[in-house]
Amino acid sequence: MPVQKFRSIEETPPVPWRQRGDPELYLALARLWQTAQRLRPRRFPAGVYRHRTMEDMNRQREQWESASVAEGLLPRGREGTA
Repeated sequence: MPVQKFRSIEETPPVPWRQRGDPELYLALARLWQTAQRLRPRRFPAGVYRHRTMEDMNRQREQWESASVAEGLLPRGREGTA
């Protein structure tokens, strides 16, 4: 696919808008999710975890996210936004 340059935003072609139920919409969403998974994978241990409180659950999630930051999987400063 060739690269196109535009001098202003007005010169860009309109973004294709897909209607609900359109098979192309599902294909576009699947491609978007695949791209997101490649660019920013979420790596949490597999399994089901039980917690006594919401605070315990949040603490566990923060530990997993901190480990992801330490491994370089999440950008620093964005730990709680995923």
